[in-house]
Amino acid sequence: MHCKLIGVPLQDGASQLGCEMGPSALRTAGLAGALADLGHQVSDLGNLALPPVSDITHPNTAVRRLPQIVAWVELLTKIAHRESAEGMPIFLGGDHAMSAGIVAGLARTASEKQRPLFVLWVDAHTDFHTLETTGSGNLHGVPVAYFTGQPGFDGYFPPLTHPVDPANVCMIGIRSVDPQERSAINKSDITVHDMRAIDEHGVGAVLRSFIEKVEAAGGLLHVSLDVDFLDPSVAPAVGTTVPGGATFREAHLVMEMLHDSGLVTSLDLVELNPFLDERGRTATLLVDLTASLMGRTVLDRPTRRF
Repeated sequence: MHCKLIGVPLQDGASQLGCEMGPSALRTAGLAGALADLGHQVSDLGNLALPPVSDITHPNTAVRRLPQIVAWVELLTKIAHRESAEGMPIFLGGDHAMSAGIVAGLARTASEKQRPLFVLWVDAHTDFHTLETTGSGNLHGVPVAYFTGQPGFDGYFPPLTHPVDPANVCMIGIRSVDPQERSAINKSDITVHDMRAIDEHGVGAVLRSFIEKVEAAGGLLHVSLDVDFLDPSVAPAVGTTVPGGATFREAHLVMEMLHDSGLVTSLDLVELNPFLDERGRTATLLVDLTASLMGRTVLDRPTRRF
């Protein structure tokens, strides 16, 4: 497969500085080499740069850095649409606000290919706030609401030409949800598997049902992997740590099953904050998880020493 690495040094959606260093950390941890060792063609397209911003405000005074996020969403929609026409784009983040534009662009490509787009949201949070409901004002908490066409973005975010059907979104690992998000999610068709579901049934069982759904529909599958899906004990480099996350093996099983499915056509790796890492262990883990997604088996995985 032709893997295209696209750096997105975006930290405007988060309150903790440091995510802009995420793309460099993933490169330093050997992402390109790991993919090449698996036989994939790798092109590193470098880092994107924030385009000029417009003067835009919102009545919710909590909203932070809206002009910058709008500019990033516009840019990433174009880039994701262009680079997903052929090959597999892998977006190196950057905070989760980037996925608003990425998924919007991928949905346009899917429509042109006359195939439905599915999204696997691997995260501790649902990121289902709107500009009206966010209390923190941090816009890494709104991408799913935006790309599924929820109200409240018109006149602020770029017009959404191809919203993703909420029924095509599956969230795994959820364990931190605000009341407003919980109410909105319950009214939507999004499938949510929180950590209790994983505890009760196992991550393999909850993921398998979604994979079967994507396969039956002939869909394209985008995977959005947030560092805080993982337990902080194995992945400390994130500004939004939530205890009780996925273990090392649960995370690898998700990636191994996704590889076996052959359905994944794009990936984003988000919320890596190298400033909070311990000798690169989180960046290295993300590289290993990506390698599992792209075909590395347990018997191939190198031993890591920290």
